[in-house]
Amino acid sequence: MKLTKISVVIVLFFISGILATYITALAGLTNFVQAQALQCTTPAEKVKCQADLLEAEADAKAAQAQLTDAQAQSSSLKQAINVLDAKIKVAQANIKAKNLLVQTLGYDISQKQSRINDLESHISKGKQTLAQILVKTNELDSVSLAELLLSQNTVTGFFQNLDTFQSIREGLSTTVDELRSDQASTTAEKEALTTRQNTEMDARYAIQQEQKNIQVDQSQKTRLLTISKGNEKSYSSLLAQEQAKALEIRTALFQLRDTAAITFEQALRYATAASQKTGVRPAFILAILTKESDLGLNVGKCLVTNLNTGDGKGKDSGKFFEKVMKSPRDTDPFKAITSALGVDWSTRTVSCPIGSATYYSGRGYGGAMGPAQFIPSTWELIKDTASSNLGLSTELDPWNPAHAIMALAVFVKDLGAGAGTYSSEIRAACRYYGGGGSTCVYGKNVMTLVDSIQRNKIDLLQGL
Repeated sequence: MKLTKISVVIVLFFISGILATYITALAGLTNFVQAQALQCTTPAEKVKCQADLLEAEADAKAAQAQLTDAQAQSSSLKQAINVLDAKIKVAQANIKAKNLLVQTLGYDISQKQSRINDLESHISKGKQTLAQILVKTNELDSVSLAELLLSQNTVTGFFQNLDTFQSIREGLSTTVDELRSDQASTTAEKEALTTRQNTEMDARYAIQQEQKNIQVDQSQKTRLLTISKGNEKSYSSLLAQEQAKALEIRTALFQLRDTAAITFEQALRYATAASQKTGVRPAFILAILTKESDLGLNVGKCLVTNLNTGDGKGKDSGKFFEKVMKSPRDTDPFKAITSALGVDWSTRTVSCPIGSATYYSGRGYGGAMGPAQFIPSTWELIKDTASSNLGLSTELDPWNPAHAIMALAVFVKDLGAGAGTYSSEIRAACRYYGGGGSTCVYGKNVMTLVDSIQRNKIDLLQGL
């Protein structure tokens, strides 16, 4: 195909357009980066926001110091009221600081999202234009020097077009480099945006928790003030009631999947030990176990009857099931695990295939083992770390509560729960269930349980 002067003009038009677009995009990105320090909508608001945030954080620190002092005093009705006052002040200071943090993040998040949208739009247009430039470049490559020379009226015109062709190729290389640079910038901006969104999510959750704390502490303070109108004997009676409630919590059975229940005190002791090794909160570990136990009521209990196919049967009903366990991915390690434990694989309870409480088959594999519901192939990946954390010299047992809880903590730490924030924990819960993001129903249910276990059980026990 011969290249006319009109074609050359069109190609140059495309290149000048794409370069202008990217110069504009890069200039905008530079301005955006320079503006990142502005956490509020104007420079004046930025200064005030930062000053207010520093003041609120200092107030929260001072309130925490007062709380520590109050807690160190000898036990009495007055001291109990002072502790509650100090707790309320800490919560109020934290709420103020977190609200300011949310305020400073809000504008920044909006600006980042807008900038990402702009960059992605430029990249999309750039790719379209780049494709058109490539088409024109192919046209250039298809023209021989002889054809080009014959198409010109003068030798000067011939050499001018040669220079033009070289400029087109150089422009093409520059455009590709700028596309790569913008894509890298977009990736970095998205990562920064995710971090800020997580921080905002955590701050909002912390505000909700502190508001609950204030309600509880205010209610408790009202009770104590009522008692103070009587005498210390009434306070002693209240302490006795709380100690009785604590005893009830400690000795209550904590249900576990596919193994005998243990007391809550035992479960908390195992979870605390696992937390010390992994950084995952005990309440989060116990919430996952509680949720898995609840799911077990619907999923059912099965036995594997054929390692070659992975088929099995209901443990109680004897009903035939396909896909109790995926073969050989899970059946091979399942056989190895049970053999190392010295037990018969055909007698070990595992989960039934995914379905309803009516236990119909064909909707997905089961085969998860023990309280934490690990499939055998996953258990093989984390068992060495869990065993080391426990200091075991024997085989790690998926059906042993202490072993399963440590393995669970190791696994969810790898999923991000070790950070101990709301955003990290709910994402870890969703990934544990096999999903993603921070909006899955399983994750939300787990976080509701975390709050209940921490507030109504662990905090009460630690307060006595």
